[in-house]
Amino acid sequence: MEATSTRHISSETPRVMVVDGSKLVRRLIEGLLMKDLPGATVIACGTGEEAKAALNSGVIDLVTTSLRLPDMDGVELAKYVRHGSPQAYIPIIIVSGDVNSRMQNREFSAEITDCFDKSLGPEALSAFIRGYIRPDTQATGTILYVEDSRVVAMATRKVLERHGFTVIHTVSVEDGLEKVETAKANGKQLSDLILTDVYLKGGLTGKELLEEVRARIGYSKGEMPIIVMTGDDNVANQVALMRAGANDMVTKPTEEKILLAKICFQLKVSQSIRKHLQS
Repeated sequence: MEATSTRHISSETPRVMVVDGSKLVRRLIEGLLMKDLPGATVIACGTGEEAKAALNSGVIDLVTTSLRLPDMDGVELAKYVRHGSPQAYIPIIIVSGDVNSRMQNREFSAEITDCFDKSLGPEALSAFIRGYIRPDTQATGTILYVEDSRVVAMATRKVLERHGFTVIHTVSVEDGLEKVETAKANGKQLSDLILTDVYLKGGLTGKELLEEVRARIGYSKGEMPIIVMTGDDNVANQVALMRAGANDMVTKPTEEKILLAKICFQLKVSQSIRKHLQS
């Protein structure tokens, strides 16, 4: 089937497809999405075959599918969406409880836009989907941004500041770590989130920043989210970054909507955790 052009995820009346074998889960997610995305249409499907048929009913803005479906694997459905549906582009989110093991075994493919940890619950999934379709431009916070490319840093910083974030930019891991440690020694937290490249000028890499912040400085993923920007599509390297302490990753070249969705989602989770710890 020949693909046809479709709008990107930026509609006031988005159509979201939810594929899950559990009728209860489908109803729960549908109810949450209708609340979080007024004007949205939710296409709920219980099997991969139902989803395939529904893809011909009109433009879909986003597909979220359980990894395990009654009649097929979610990855198999993702491949169909990419290559067999009449949509030129559909973001696809895989919902799974074993994301890391699947990545390690190279069971995720380029057809998948993003993965979501099922253990975070339906409410978090709804907020994550909303972040893709309608990024929360009201989110605020301070971001420590580690990037040694002047051109990339300037463009990314403008995007972040335009959406209300305060940006502390540094060109090396060493300088970034020094700022984080100095703030903590004074009883303060330098930033609400760290955004870092992997390969930087200087002695330390983004992976080593993860290890230092988590193991030596002692910030957990909930206290200090870290998002890694990488152009490396090697699955083993990506798994290593997640295991070293990354909350999430974005691939280069970075798409603005995806970067903002991930930042806003991590900030929401972190702020909720910190509020709970302080109460």
